[in-house]
Amino acid sequence: MELNASLLAIIILLSIYIVFNISNKFSFIENKKQKLPPGPNGLPIIGSLVTIGGRTHESIANLAETYGPLMTLRLGFVNVVVASSAETVKEILQTHEMEFIGRPIPDAATAENGNVIERLFRAQEGGEVVEIKGLAFSTIVQLMSNSMFSDDLLDPASGAMEELEMLNGNIMVLFGKPNFADYFPFLRLFDLQGIRREIRKSYDRLHGLIDGIIDIRTERRRSSDGSDRVGDFLDVLLDYMEDEGPQGLTRLDIKLMITELFIGGTDSSTTTVEWAMTELIRNPNILSKLRQELSEKITNGKTVQEQDLPQLPYLTAVIKETMRLHPPSPLLLPRRAEQEVEIHGFTIPKNTRIWLNVLSITRDPKSWDGPTCFVPERFLDSDIDFRGRVFSFIPFSSGRRICPGMNLGLRMVSLILATLVQKFDWKLPNEMAPEDMDMTDRFGLTLRKAQRLVLIPTKL
Repeated sequence: MELNASLLAIIILLSIYIVFNISNKFSFIENKKQKLPPGPNGLPIIGSLVTIGGRTHESIANLAETYGPLMTLRLGFVNVVVASSAETVKEILQTHEMEFIGRPIPDAATAENGNVIERLFRAQEGGEVVEIKGLAFSTIVQLMSNSMFSDDLLDPASGAMEELEMLNGNIMVLFGKPNFADYFPFLRLFDLQGIRREIRKSYDRLHGLIDGIIDIRTERRRSSDGSDRVGDFLDVLLDYMEDEGPQGLTRLDIKLMITELFIGGTDSSTTTVEWAMTELIRNPNILSKLRQELSEKITNGKTVQEQDLPQLPYLTAVIKETMRLHPPSPLLLPRRAEQEVEIHGFTIPKNTRIWLNVLSITRDPKSWDGPTCFVPERFLDSDIDFRGRVFSFIPFSSGRRICPGMNLGLRMVSLILATLVQKFDWKLPNEMAPEDMDMTDRFGLTLRKAQRLVLIPTKL
């Protein structure tokens, strides 16, 4: 065992030496031809990996203050160009959209082989604490489950919901961890950090849960004459698989599709609900304004419905301001240059990775008054929407690569937040003061709250 480990270490060191020397020669030639945006020199071999550390969003925001709105980071053997202003992001997402439409595949991605109200009333009666993120997650999963499967096949009593949240959290955190294999491609052979191994465990268990759902439906279809066919999303996929045969979808395709819908459709929405509730608790005057709007527009004890949302502008403004101050994905999903591009006098070589530094843009005093303050009123009587047409506010990205689940996600977030505010008052446990809440975030694919928000629902 020790011999194998020593041999592996020697191979890796030799590989680093060889590749580093080769890359140095090529980078010297390339730099003679091209003018990359400025950036820190970094250390030999590893570049600026140590500089950006675990809180990447904060590190690159600080670096952007030194090197400007378009800068280059050398991370291992990979060049990453970071856009940190509305103007440079507009160049990438609008002017040169097709040149930057590609996406790099992170190493971790290769590991994959294939009713809220009642709960809160019970917590209110018992004076129990409620974890807002877990509550939002289970509600969103149930809504998605109802949409895709017509009924809630993830029975909350079975513990599957808690497991699904844990698996989803593991996957999002592991995707957000700095992975040396993304910056030293030859390290993909070794998985030295164990990220691919750990994320595969979560994916495999998640696939097992989805397999169980598919098994229930296929058995039901097999044992019936078709009269109880519901025609939901899962039925449509299974119909297509049966009708098209090998040329259509496979069971693995269906499983992967449902898995990605769950992962992509839950974490950013639950994170937004948690941050929104956090800001409302810290700003009771804003909470009062939102509650007043709901009481004026939704009368006779009715619960907010989807058709009510267009007449709730302050609710929309609260969600916009939450996404501005706490963007769900602080760097969006990385892009890749499909060809060489000239921007602001700098050369972006083909295959360069592109990071869009949304967090710096949404807190830029050039674009926003009082950028670190929570002020929903800034979005009232404003033409800034969620569709990425104003490049100082692009929580869902922009153009052809805009988030396809944007509308569904916004509806779910709006309905959950409105219900929490409309039906209950809230207090912090242990007589904690709102100003004492921990507002630290945790970097990953989504910008999670490091300390989960726990509240006690009380009667209005």
